[in-house]
Amino acid sequence: MTAGTVATTARAESVVEKFQRVRGLTDLLASRLSPEDQIPQSMTAASPAAWHRAHTTWFFEEFVLGRLPGYTSPEPVFRFLFNSYYEAVGPRQPRPQRGLITRPSVAEIGDFRARIDEAVVDALEAGRVDERGLELLELGCHHEQQHQELLLMDIKHLFSHNPTDPVYVHRAADPAGAAPGETEWLAVAEGVAQVGAPAPGDSDDGDGSGATAASPATAAGPAFSYDNERPRHRVWIPGGEVATRQVTVGEWKQFMADGGYSRPELWLSDGWATVQAEGWDAPGYWRREDDSPVGRAADTATAAGPATAAAGEWTTFTLSGRRPVVDAEPVIHVSFYEADAYARWAGARLPTEFEWEVATTGWEIRDELDPDRCHPRPAAERTIGGVWEWTASAYLPYPGFVTEEGAAGEYNGKFMSDQHVLRGGSAFTPAGHTRHTYRNFYPAASRWAAAGLRLAR
Repeated sequence: MTAGTVATTARAESVVEKFQRVRGLTDLLASRLSPEDQIPQSMTAASPAAWHRAHTTWFFEEFVLGRLPGYTSPEPVFRFLFNSYYEAVGPRQPRPQRGLITRPSVAEIGDFRARIDEAVVDALEAGRVDERGLELLELGCHHEQQHQELLLMDIKHLFSHNPTDPVYVHRAADPAGAAPGETEWLAVAEGVAQVGAPAPGDSDDGDGSGATAASPATAAGPAFSYDNERPRHRVWIPGGEVATRQVTVGEWKQFMADGGYSRPELWLSDGWATVQAEGWDAPGYWRREDDSPVGRAADTATAAGPATAAAGEWTTFTLSGRRPVVDAEPVIHVSFYEADAYARWAGARLPTEFEWEVATTGWEIRDELDPDRCHPRPAAERTIGGVWEWTASAYLPYPGFVTEEGAAGEYNGKFMSDQHVLRGGSAFTPAGHTRHTYRNFYPAASRWAAAGLRLAR
């Protein structure tokens, strides 16, 4: 691979341009946060914004610049502070204690980002990055896009614990709108289907074009894929139907009104135990309003004016503050346990990840990250995006799965235990990062993820 072109949805851009574009989006997202916003860690599964910014920078230093002859890190302690889980790299700050890192300062992390950006661009323009280095640079860009989504998820979780309901991005209130009608169903034929991403060097149809996953020849060639999306292989589809849109807020309210959170017969055993232990009675960030000063305390003014939820109505915390729930939007911030219980209540089930991939191939990708919105739009037919979608599939390796070379091989494979696959993308997923073969994964009880569902039967 040369420092020539990478595939985008719009045009071929240089490696330098893509690197700078991806890095610039992280800087934009962080620019709306104060230094005080960037240090706290709201739970072990989340990370501080400052840590996300430093970790993604460390990734490029460790895996790209670290390959260059003679390169020495000016801040070797950063290797300990900002390594995430790469055992082959060495010891690291314990994950639950990332929020204790107040030094380096947010300003010093900004300087670190600028210094590494300059070094990477200089190395690319001088042609000093070898074939494997360019592949790792591409991996690093997609890794940073993942952390852009995580940064927004984690800031939302952090802000949700503040009783003033802070606003990350101001936006006008969404109109109530009409809830969509009954969902349509797409038949998925019984038979053998091909799923997964083509291997590097293969085209989608196996024509031997030579376009690679790390270095697509053109925008029409195979796009980047993670090792867990490969190899492309055959699966048996038993036949059934998949809903053509996601489950909406309005539909979820019907599940709640029918006692969905208080009926153990709808729930898996672990799910029911979690509902009881956590006191769940609605999706994550939802709250039923009342007329008491405490219940209304967070109904503060936003760019759209004061919150307008009446007593007894449900609101949800968003990155634009607390807002009334909108029936037409896809439900978001539900766990696998909740998605499974809803499907059972609806007389349906969750699709397997393979049914999902076969059914949605060719559908429009929409509702990716708009930095001026950071929230799903109303659900639409035959589209993906807005919310990640839980599937019935455990996160397991595909037949013939091979990890990335070196320490980068720890990226996905070692997490293939006690996780469930989600497909699609969300309103926090950066534009161009969503694809039909993408396999996201979370533990079953996760609710801070931007996750919803669609049904199958």
